[in-house]
Amino acid sequence: MTTYVIGDIQGCFSGFEALLKKIAFDPTHDKLIAVGDIVARGENSLAVVEYCYDLGDRFCMVLGNHDLHLLAIHAGLRDVKSSDKLDALLRSPKLNTYIDWLRHFPLVKRWQKDTLISHAGLYPKWSFDEARACSRFVETQLRSDDYQHMLASMYGNEPDRWKPKKLSSSQKTRFIINACTRMRYVDQNLALDFACKLTPKLAPKELQPWFNVTNPNINRHERVIFGHWASLQGHTGSTQFIATDTGYVWGNALTAIKIKNGKRYQIEA
Repeated sequence: MTTYVIGDIQGCFSGFEALLKKIAFDPTHDKLIAVGDIVARGENSLAVVEYCYDLGDRFCMVLGNHDLHLLAIHAGLRDVKSSDKLDALLRSPKLNTYIDWLRHFPLVKRWQKDTLISHAGLYPKWSFDEARACSRFVETQLRSDDYQHMLASMYGNEPDRWKPKKLSSSQKTRFIINACTRMRYVDQNLALDFACKLTPKLAPKELQPWFNVTNPNINRHERVIFGHWASLQGHTGSTQFIATDTGYVWGNALTAIKIKNGKRYQIEA
């Protein structure tokens, strides 16, 4: 069995199909892990969801910000935008089935002992174990019967620092979701910054990419695989922090990684 991690698909089914063909993905033997944002902005989110759902246990994913936003739209908490291109998915007779399927995925996933997969990355104060514990805190709410209550409170940029003893339950939830699905930069106090989406070379000096901050809670043999940050174009300057969102939906490339050895496969938009 070969396991692949694939970057942000974002509803781009034709590119998704082409990449699966390039890696000779065999759903009877291989496994696919998506880094989140499988829907929105691309031409056919419904086809992407249908294909991934039909893979059964040969597919798993971590949730991204667009996946969570889809859940909020379905719950009536946010309006759909034309740029989301979600109309066909939202009209699907199997929509409720797909929504229940999505909300049972985690925010972060461990692969063996040395690899963590998260849509946006690993907050620099967290170990792998703490990231999983934080993910489980959100998962429990997302899988409950009143999950809409959690979705209603997840929007906003505050709190921007992790001080769990001082945060309410809803504040913890919001920070965890932001750190796992929206994070790019942190400041000198490890506060999340959501204003800057530039490449690191163009960012203000007071900000650092989260992966450039020394994290004493992980060792050099542990890897973090993430998506979300298309402007990185897959480059972090590190073999420990592996970026997979190469901006196919913006006209660039879609990337898959063979998780065992890190080999990259790409198709151009």
